Amino acid sequence: MEELDYLAGERKRAEFDVDAMKIVWAGSRHAFEVSDRMSRLVASDPVFRKDNRPMLSRKDLFKNTLHKAAHAWKRIIELRLSEEEAVALRHYVDEPAFTDLHWGMFVPSIKGQGTDEQQKKWLPLAYKMQIIGCYAQTELGHGSNVQGLETTATFDPDTDEFIINSPTLSSSKWWPGGLGKVSTHTVAYARLIVDGKEHGVHGFIVQLRSLDDHQPLPGITVADIGMKFGNGAYNTMDNGVLRFDHVRIPRDQMLMRVLQVTREGKVVQSNVPRQLVYGTMVFVRKSIVSDASTALSRAVCIATRYSAVRRQFGSQNGGPETQVIDYKTQQNRLFPLLASAYAFRFVGEWLSWLYIDVTQRLQAGDFSTLPEAHACTAGLKSVTTSVTTDGIEECRKLCGGHGYLCSSGLPELFAVYAPTCTYEGDNVVLLLQACVARFLMKTVSQLGSGKQPVGTTAYMARADHLMHCHCSAQRAEDWLKPNVILEAFEARSLRMSVACAQKLSKFSDPEEGFAELAAYLAEASVAHCQLIIVSKFIEKLQQDIPGEGVKKQLEILCNIYALALLHKHQGDFLSTGSISSKQVSLANDQLRSLYTQVRPNAIALVDAFNYTDHYLGSILGRYDGNVYPKLYEEALKDPLNDSVVPDGYREYIRPLLKQQLRSARL
Repeated sequence: MEELDYLAGERKRAEFDVDAMKIVWAGSRHAFEVSDRMSRLVASDPVFRKDNRPMLSRKDLFKNTLHKAAHAWKRIIELRLSEEEAVALRHYVDEPAFTDLHWGMFVPSIKGQGTDEQQKKWLPLAYKMQIIGCYAQTELGHGSNVQGLETTATFDPDTDEFIINSPTLSSSKWWPGGLGKVSTHTVAYARLIVDGKEHGVHGFIVQLRSLDDHQPLPGITVADIGMKFGNGAYNTMDNGVLRFDHVRIPRDQMLMRVLQVTREGKVVQSNVPRQLVYGTMVFVRKSIVSDASTALSRAVCIATRYSAVRRQFGSQNGGPETQVIDYKTQQNRLFPLLASAYAFRFVGEWLSWLYIDVTQRLQAGDFSTLPEAHACTAGLKSVTTSVTTDGIEECRKLCGGHGYLCSSGLPELFAVYAPTCTYEGDNVVLLLQACVARFLMKTVSQLGSGKQPVGTTAYMARADHLMHCHCSAQRAEDWLKPNVILEAFEARSLRMSVACAQKLSKFSDPEEGFAELAAYLAEASVAHCQLIIVSKFIEKLQQDIPGEGVKKQLEILCNIYALALLHKHQGDFLSTGSISSKQVSLANDQLRSLYTQVRPNAIALVDAFNYTDHYLGSILGRYDGNVYPKLYEEALKDPLNDSVVPDGYREYIRPLLKQQLRSARL
């Protein structure tokens, strides 16, 4: 029997070619076909079911994930999937697992930091999963401050070995995914000590468990760190704690692409520049930005579909109530998040290009664009993951009470996604110490010196104009002009950076100034990153985009993204004099009009994400909109409903009702 499509009416209202938009979202027809095929393959396989996760005990949940990871690998081998297809399949299994760290951190670390010989030895084993690896950097006492790590790796020239040791409780490795119960090997980061002298923090390949019986090797103490936030969610991952008690490894297990320790105990810088290591960091962070668009789009898809299904208030003469999506308050909260999902998608695409460009330059010995690439990937990682985490929670609220049910898919999506704000660099630290603010302050200090700002800071070369220009918007429609939007964002960003630099210059100790002005520097960094996202969205629209009405919808979303930011941060725009209060008012008028334009296309715009119901994992976000019967069915499946009279009735409820509770005798 064919299922009814309760959202069919909404889909008929679309003013653009949805199939063409699917290609734009995927990035190319080829990428669309791979992701479409792999998502359907996963959705049709009963081993990959997800609906029971919130009800499983931790042990069952973890064992279930091991089953899925093994089954995924089996399917990859049987179907002879390409690397691209295998990555997509693992993605659509949609469950944090040890394989994420093996492929996402362990393998790239060896590729990025291992010598040719080390790569030849270790990568074939890792590619066949004959060893399973993780990435042990963060410690109980130190996370973002890598230079503060306490684990030591001391060279013993007598035996040609390194002795890896955890000298304190706080030096215990803490948090690595895959470590707690699964990984056989890790890349562990430790302070290199040779002949009593320290040489910074470096990576070492350390075997943790026997390949015969999986027992920890001598000197290794390893365990899981316990339950984390949320039902199901990240509790499928065996995040671990690891302590080394004078563990010996061969000298050639130090990753030596950049720095080498010889048999004689000499520390030698190789001819490979240290900057190459940053290429791996750029790669990981650009991947996180792309993942932000995916996570946010999932939440937005659920909230948009349910907002069109849900009706509340507004009934005229007993007629149907108003669809929640027609309320301006709902649109004002939802549509900027829809626009953000698309904006993050396109800035993620651009970062993929940037990664290739930087890598090619590094290999040719050109390091000129690296500091800027490092800064902008760090900043964009911070901004997109913060917005996405808050956005998922906002989508849960937009679904009313039902959004709080695990079956809505939103609590678990939030719990799985929230750690992104911390891992691979805490979001606030990234904006400040790590890269962005320091890079911006350095760029501002060089203005007028003849050194041209590069890449995403190129706009600062027009400082004379941007410091004094006045926004030209005189009517609401003027805010649809890309040059008007861009100049306002450029002026705000530059003026905030210059104001910070001027304040910093009054401190005799720059580090004291940095600490004192941290909050302002973080705000200036966010302004710069928001400018990057807006400018890359505008650049995307300058390309040839096929499909009837597709470009028009993207223009509307681009303008919503920019003007919603302008509204949210109007204090910055006004206090820097980038625009006037009258212009803020005009921008708000235009934003309201844009919401009206996006409304008939909202369902089609989330359909363009092409997510299967399995991947969304949400009754509220079902493609067919048949929400309420399915919510009811799902509720009855809860183990608590296995019996009509609950366990504990005879011991606790009946005595209470019959007033027969006996007090314990003293």
